[in-house]
Order: sequence, then structure tokens, then C-alpha cells
Amino acid sequence: MDRQYPSAALERAVGEFSRLPGIGRKTALRLVLHMLSRPEEEVSTFGRVFSTLKQDIRYCKVCHNISDTDICSVCANPKRDGSVVCVVENVQDVLAIENTMQFNGLYHVLGGVISPVDGIGPSDLQIASLVERVSAGGIDEVILALSPTMEGDTTNFFISRKLSGFGVKLSVIARGVTVGNNLEYADEVSLGRSILDRTPFV
Repeated sequence: MDRQYPSAALERAVGEFSRLPGIGRKTALRLVLHMLSRPEEEVSTFGRVFSTLKQDIRYCKVCHNISDTDICSVCANPKRDGSVVCVVENVQDVLAIENTMQFNGLYHVLGGVISPVDGIGPSDLQIASLVERVSAGGIDEVILALSPTMEGDTTNFFISRKLSGFGVKLSVIARGVTVGNNLEYADEVSLGRSILDRTPFV
């Protein structure tokens, strides 16, 4: 059987690029051919950056956001309001909310949402560490800023039960964010407004 590409090396490279989310084989081929047209040193630098990515990246010991140090720049910033913690699904959501410039509190990255279909339970997420943060004191409000999906709502409910005995205010982002959409894809105006217009979680 003939190969789809004239080179096995090209085919392997296209295959690896196409494994990335949102990248089809046509786009992967275009990216690989672009890399082939660049100077060797540039391609080598590109490769080194990604080959050391897993070793270079750390996760904040407090909020689990991506960081270069043990404590991320948000948690270490004394100008942030440490009494308000915004709970999000992933790092992309932190970036999306930060881009709105409407929130000055801290974050807690769960690393996903409860999804029995996908085999993800509460113990697979950073929920226990959230409970520890709240139980340590100093937090007055927890904003549940998970995507308005069935899985997000299930996770909101689970967290609310876990935090019910600590006397903290629980709120959710306003549903100006379209139901069923991932938070990272919301436009900045809608997302910023949903943070400001958050409502009590009941």
C-alpha cells in the first residue's frame, strides 16, 4: 500500500501535529511544511522548548495554576484580595477571567469537572485541597465559575455540600455565559459581566 506522503518522516511529523486538539491532517501538513522551510536553528529551538516543557512547568502549590515557581504570581501578589477565591475548571479559564480585568481575587483550579461518563470523580479533582484552603480560614467568598454544563452544575453542587459547614458565601457566575458553552470560549465582556453579576449559590 502506497504511503499518503512521499516521506515517512513527513508522515510521522504530520501524524504528531494532527494529534493536537483542533488540528486536522491538512493543517498539520501545512505546519510541518512551514517548519521545514525555516532555518534549522529555529526548528531546533522549537523542538527544545516542547521537549523540556513538562520538566520546566510547575503547578502552584496553593491554587494549582501553571507557574514557573512553587507559588504562582497571582497567589504571591499582595494586592490581590485573598478573601475571595474563584473556582475554575482549568488553566484556560484562569487566563480567560484574567483577560477581563474584572476580578482581583485568587483562584482554585480543579483540573476538570465531575463526569462519571468519562470516569472522572471528585477524588480525581483538586476539591480536597479547596476544602483545606477554606477550612484554614481567611476566605469569605467562594465563586463557583465552572462552565454552565451538566457536569459543571454537578461539580458546583458537590463543592457546595463540601463547603456548607464553613460559613463562607457561595456564589455562581451569572448565566450571561451561554448554557452548555465552555468558559474559555466566552467573550471577555460577557465573562467579565458574569463575574461582576454573580449570584448566591442556592
